[in-house]
Amino acid sequence: FSKYLLGKEAAKEQILIIGTGNAASSINRVLRRSSDRRAFKIAGYVRYEDCESKVASSANIIPHDRPLLEIARDYNIEEIVVAMDDARQQFPMHELLDCKLSGISVVDLLSFFEMQTGKVMISLLKPSWLVFSDGFVVTEITIRLKRLFDVLVSAAVLIIALPIMVLTSIALMLEGGLKGSILFMQTRVGENGRTFTIYKFRSMIENAEKDGEAIWASKNDDRITVVGSLIRKTRIDELPQLFNVLKGDMSFVGPRPERPEFVVKLKEEIPYYAERLRVKPGITGWAQICYPYGATVNDAVEKLQYDLYYIKNLSIFLDLLIILQTLQVVLWGKGGR
Repeated sequence: FSKYLLGKEAAKEQILIIGTGNAASSINRVLRRSSDRRAFKIAGYVRYEDCESKVASSANIIPHDRPLLEIARDYNIEEIVVAMDDARQQFPMHELLDCKLSGISVVDLLSFFEMQTGKVMISLLKPSWLVFSDGFVVTEITIRLKRLFDVLVSAAVLIIALPIMVLTSIALMLEGGLKGSILFMQTRVGENGRTFTIYKFRSMIENAEKDGEAIWASKNDDRITVVGSLIRKTRIDELPQLFNVLKGDMSFVGPRPERPEFVVKLKEEIPYYAERLRVKPGITGWAQICYPYGATVNDAVEKLQYDLYYIKNLSIFLDLLIILQTLQVVLWGKGGR
C-alpha cells in the first residue's frame, strides 16, 4: 500500500548494473519497446577501473569509490545485474558475495533478460549457462503428470469442439466441391527428432507445393482458401491435432513441430535449435502466444528463444497459463500479436 502512496516510479524495483560497456548498454536497447511495462528502474552503472568502455549513459555512471555494498544501500538497490563485457578481467566476486549475503539479489545478464522478456537470449547464451542454471530438468513425475494433463485436456476439448469440427468438415467439403480432402496430413519432427504424421483441417488448395519443395506459409498466402483463412484465424484448423496428442506424438503445450526439411536447415543456421526437440511438440506454446506468425530464419530465432524459456521452466502451471492465454487469443483476440 505504501508503494502506491509513493507513486509509480518509487514502486519500481531499483537495480544496479555492473558494467558500462556494450553488454550493459544492451539492457535499454533490448527492453526499449517494453519500457512502459518495466517493473524496474536503473539506478546507475558501476564501472570497474579501465577494463571497459563507457558505452552506457555517462549521466548514470556511479564511481566505484567505495564498497559495492555501500553503494547498493545508498541507492536502495534490490537487484544487481552483472553485465561486464569481459568478466575475466576484474570480476568483483567478494563484493558481489557481500551484497548477496546481505539480501540483495545478484543475477547475470542472461538471467535478467530471461526474467524481463520471457525468453532466453541466444546471442548471450553459452553451454555453461544451460548446464549450471536452474531449470532444464524434467523429472519422471513431471512427464507422467504432463501426459495425464494432455489426455484429460485434449479429450475435454475434443468433446466440446466436436460440433465445430463437424461444421468445418461440411464447409470444406462444400468448398472443394465434395471432391477435395478435408484433412491435411504432413510429416513433422517430434520429440528427440522422431518423425510423425500431423493432422490438420486443410486450409490450402490441393497440391499447394506442386514442385514438392517445402515452402513456409506466409502472411496473405494466395494458396489459402476462403474457409481456410477463417479456420486459420480462429485456429480451428489445429483441432485434429488433438488426435496427435491422444496418440502421444504431441503434447497439448510445447514448441510447434516443424517439417524435417526446415529442421535440417534451421539446425545448421541457428545455434541450439536442436534443444527444442528435447520435449514433445505442442498444439499451442509459449512462442505462439508471445510472437506473431513468422516464416523466416530470423522469426525462427525469435521463436526458439521463447521455446527455450518454456523448456527451461516447464511445468503444469506454465502449461495452464499458456492455455488461458491461447483462449484469450482465440476468443477475444487478446494476448497475442
